[in-house]
Amino acid sequence: MQEPVASQPPPEPKGVTAPQAQSPIAPPPVQETTPISPSLAVSEDVIRACNLSVGSIDKAPKFAFDKSELLPADLDALKQIAECFTTGPMKDLSLQLIGRADPRGTVAYNQALGMKRATQVATFLETLGLDASKIQTTSRGKLDAVGRDEASWAIDRRVDILQR
Repeated sequence: MQEPVASQPPPEPKGVTAPQAQSPIAPPPVQETTPISPSLAVSEDVIRACNLSVGSIDKAPKFAFDKSELLPADLDALKQIAECFTTGPMKDLSLQLIGRADPRGTVAYNQALGMKRATQVATFLETLGLDASKIQTTSRGKLDAVGRDEASWAIDRRVDILQR
């Protein structure tokens, strides 16, 4: 008797690999976040301490589908955050960066994509002088995604920035 053949999962898109078993998964954030740029949302304590201007989460576009590149508006916001955490009121504190993805794709793929987005933000902050030991990157992937169409999926594709 022949064994049934298991169906193969669809191939993962190129450019992102699944996370290793030891990749940390961040717990859901304790605080609500507010968008400050197209791909970034920040906790209220960081917004207040760093005196950041905020936008509307509904109007702010996020990372493009299946992408982790930062946009020019993200860079301006990250420069303000880097200054706040290197020489400003939060200079002795650390950051937690939580990468997120929309609900399309596998859990493993979106976990890796969320981590890639968080790492992009961390790398840019490091080029601006923020000590790598003060940055924790994690991913929630699609675990907290709530989108059901293109407009709401865009809200899910972001990096949350929290003070830890």
